[in-house]
Amino acid sequence: MSAALLLVVSGCAGPTGGTGRPRSPGNVAITYTPVGLERVLGQDAAGLAKLFGEPDADTHESLARKLQYGSSICVLDAYLYPQGNAEPRVTYLDAREPDGSAIDRASCVAALTRRREAR
Repeated sequence: MSAALLLVVSGCAGPTGGTGRPRSPGNVAITYTPVGLERVLGQDAAGLAKLFGEPDADTHESLARKLQYGSSICVLDAYLYPQGNAEPRVTYLDAREPDGSAIDRASCVAALTRRREAR
């Protein structure tokens, strides 16, 4: 009987912690995976032009160069950083839908490779 009561009481705590208010998830770490990004990570600007065509924007931020590619599906920011005396290469990507909503980076890369002016 006490085991059944314990199950009922523990079920009341649930995701609200028994307070009636949902618990805050706290700081949730967002992890990024390079899966699906192999064609882009490590590319130089010429490699990106072959893959996506000409960038929609080309800006410099400190040591980084940001090339931006967009379509009706998504916007991709590719950050190229120099490594020693070598040509700057893509080390980080950020992707979003045109309205700013989140989108998977690999899905955006796939969509942009289909742009009419690519290749």
